[in-house]
Amino acid sequence: MARVRGRKYRSRRVWLPVVGGLFVAASVLYAVVQLAHGGLGPSDTAGLLGLPIGVAFGLAGLWKSPDLAELTRDLADLVKEDEQRQWRQLIGDDTQRINLTFTLHPEPGREAEVPAPMGHLFGGDPPLPDVAAYYQQTRPRRLVVTGGPGAGKTVLAVELTLALLEGRREDDPVPVRLPLTEWDTTTPLPEWIVSYLVNVYDWPAKMAHKLVRQRRLLPVLDGLDEMDPTAPDGTPSPDAPRAQTALEALNAYQDGRAAGPVILTCRTHHYEALGKQARLLDSARVDIDPVTPSTAHTYLRLRAHDPRRWQPVLEALEQNSSGTLSATLSTPWRLSLAATVYAHDGDPTDLLQHATPADLDEHLLARFVPAATTLHPHPQHPYAAGEVHRWLARLAAYLDFPAEIGASPRTDLLLHQLWPMAGPRRVRATDAVLTTLVILLPLLGTWLGGYPPSIVFLSALAAGSFAARASVAPPARTRWRTLPAKARRLVLTSASTSGLVLGLAFGLAAGLNFGPAMGLTMGLGLGLGGFVTTGIMALSTVGPPTSAQPRDPIRNDLSRALRIGLASGLALGFTAGLAAGLRAKDGFGSGLFVGTAAALTFGVGFGGPSARRYLVFLLCSRRKLPLRLGVFLDWACAAGLLRYAGAAYQFRHRELQQWLARHPAPPPV
Repeated sequence: MARVRGRKYRSRRVWLPVVGGLFVAASVLYAVVQLAHGGLGPSDTAGLLGLPIGVAFGLAGLWKSPDLAELTRDLADLVKEDEQRQWRQLIGDDTQRINLTFTLHPEPGREAEVPAPMGHLFGGDPPLPDVAAYYQQTRPRRLVVTGGPGAGKTVLAVELTLALLEGRREDDPVPVRLPLTEWDTTTPLPEWIVSYLVNVYDWPAKMAHKLVRQRRLLPVLDGLDEMDPTAPDGTPSPDAPRAQTALEALNAYQDGRAAGPVILTCRTHHYEALGKQARLLDSARVDIDPVTPSTAHTYLRLRAHDPRRWQPVLEALEQNSSGTLSATLSTPWRLSLAATVYAHDGDPTDLLQHATPADLDEHLLARFVPAATTLHPHPQHPYAAGEVHRWLARLAAYLDFPAEIGASPRTDLLLHQLWPMAGPRRVRATDAVLTTLVILLPLLGTWLGGYPPSIVFLSALAAGSFAARASVAPPARTRWRTLPAKARRLVLTSASTSGLVLGLAFGLAAGLNFGPAMGLTMGLGLGLGGFVTTGIMALSTVGPPTSAQPRDPIRNDLSRALRIGLASGLALGFTAGLAAGLRAKDGFGSGLFVGTAAALTFGVGFGGPSARRYLVFLLCSRRKLPLRLGVFLDWACAAGLLRYAGAAYQFRHRELQQWLARHPAPPPV
């Protein structure tokens, strides 16, 4: 995975100083021991004194920061690996591609210079450039790709990204595709790109800043039309504040004295609804053309395993270029849909039995889930087509039911936001009860510590009340190396202050009541616990999650809860154990009891509320959704039913989402 490969720079920076320090310390110790024995000549003494210096300089020679060319080359490999995986999902897990064409859409105002009035996705007629050559010859290199629903905007963006990576020269920037739905437009564009590299590719923040500052990255921004809700009837709204702000930021994006290179995708009607003033300046806008019958004919013929099965369909495309079949298969989405439905089973001539495009759409969508399930069986979990349909239909209905009256349907499936599906009150009540019961477990050990049960009861009551809240904080991720130096200083200051105040307060109280030894023990232990716990909390970034995989935010939140639980449990348990030992009580039993209670209270109750709520949601959704929901959703992406969109899952197409929401049960086929 890209994240694993992206860690090599961090590993080098972390382990080399540690290992180097041990070598230098060992050489210094060796020199001191030898000098202490005496009997050495001047040359021997000089050699021993020079040993640690030589080791230090030798290790310093190994410390080599990667240059800019190496950074961009390695990042290009990571991006290419991820985009190839996305590409296979988008085209239906087949190597056959649809050769889309696009046409320049002249607009008044500042436009870029282009090589031709139209072009092809790849190959095509020699006079027409492919999309990579078209972009590279555009001056300045700012391109807006528009098209209708299912026209293939994301496919074109992925194809362009891969083509630029495959033909990339050493000085060319690395194209990185970023989902615009994840951009908090209050964050400047360069900072958002840096955070994306850090979160998705696990790239060190300092090196990511270097790449962005040197303009070695080409932003490929996908989905301007998905940044704002649409009108209740599904039509684009001109009042789109996030999209408007994004365009303003992109117009201010500079590369020296020229406009910064960028690629942007948006639905045609949405882009036009923004108004004439909301445009990407100094750019060329191209609109994706409908798929021609000849292109559809070529695609189906080359993709078919047995072209004879498709012969009547191919002849119909040749003879009637304006019929129902040609009109329906005029978008890459429906063309891929037809190829998937009849890839191995069924009779493709059924496509000719429908009088209207709406009837043919209904026919294809009703057979898509069973066909994809058959073509892509899960190796460990053989899902049945019926249960796959019902699970996806429940998710689609949840997205189509807006959280606010008058709001538009949603498109992003974020795992930590799915819990209302199982009934908000039910999930909140279950969360509160289970959290309280887990924290009450240390009551079994009260006989070891001799502590009053009221302490545990109060902790469980507080955590249970916290777990019952209607709002849950987004997943947080604990990090250190990715923070800038200023942020690190603020974290250390906050944690130190908290630890100092906590240590002084409890240490002074314990000292006045039980003596100096007890006060020192309590002060040091609780001060250390406050320092570590506060540091972990301060290092946790809370906000819209950005990650390479949608399951990462839940994993990060669980990791944060584990760290908070261990830190608080060890600190408080160690302190209680020492204090009990000084008072001639069972120090081990007291430490175990207090440490376990603290770990469960802070870790389970307060450490990872978003991940805990998600796990409770899975328990409450038994028989309605698979227990291993993340595994199922990943399989659905591999089967071409869903797709990855940064930290979210999305249906392969909005049309599929809307159809499933209207059909909760599998229709007879």
